[in-house]
Amino acid sequence: MPESAPSTIRLADPEPGIRLVTIDRPERRNALDRAAYAGLTDAFRAAAGDEGVAAVVLTGAGGCFTAGNDLRDFQDVETGGDSPGLTFLKALRACPKPVVAAVEGHAVGIGTTLLLHCDLAYAGVGARFRLPFTALGLSPEGGSSYLLPLTAGSKRAAELLMLGEPFTAADAVSAGLVNAAVPEGTALEVALAKARSLAALPRAAVAATKRALRRGQDEAVARALAEETEVFHALRRGPEAQAAFAAFLRR
Repeated sequence: MPESAPSTIRLADPEPGIRLVTIDRPERRNALDRAAYAGLTDAFRAAAGDEGVAAVVLTGAGGCFTAGNDLRDFQDVETGGDSPGLTFLKALRACPKPVVAAVEGHAVGIGTTLLLHCDLAYAGVGARFRLPFTALGLSPEGGSSYLLPLTAGSKRAAELLMLGEPFTAADAVSAGLVNAAVPEGTALEVALAKARSLAALPRAAVAATKRALRRGQDEAVARALAEETEVFHALRRGPEAQAAFAAFLRR
């Protein structure tokens, strides 16, 4: 297991074959800054290359998955090359091992869109999701403009992405973002059980199935990520987004 992950990302191997990745910034509701993104990127790249890892579980500490981008850090992100968030998403999507997400509490912005790149996801019944991009003067990210219509249907995707209203774990199930809503506080237990089942299966067969399920998607997802990123950063520099950020930071 890698030793160099930042303290905001905790790594553990709770049992043979399972790598547990925990976002650990509970004082910020696990909001993701550059250090956290770097730690997540390193964690998924390491898991991808570790023959001892059969499945990865991603969760958040303190009863919260993640509040999304840390806006205190977010405005200073450079626009040249891939952003830290995009680099992480590419590492997550490229991971050949099955990835299982365990969601409790809040999953906001990229905390919701990253679920589209996980193979399985389970949420406590009290979890709350939101895609607040338009309210912040922004547009969708994380490949959600392409993947969410596939999982939720075009009308439901438009409702979630354009209105940006909070939605429940049951809504997330119906939108194809998570597999099931489970009793509150048990999402990690359920995710670890699913990871255990995956780790017990022939690894080549699991990897081949993951590749088959994504066959034909990679080019479309890469194109969506590139197009979304260009529009997202153009809007981020605009007056509406800047006003929204300023209002948020004044809270």
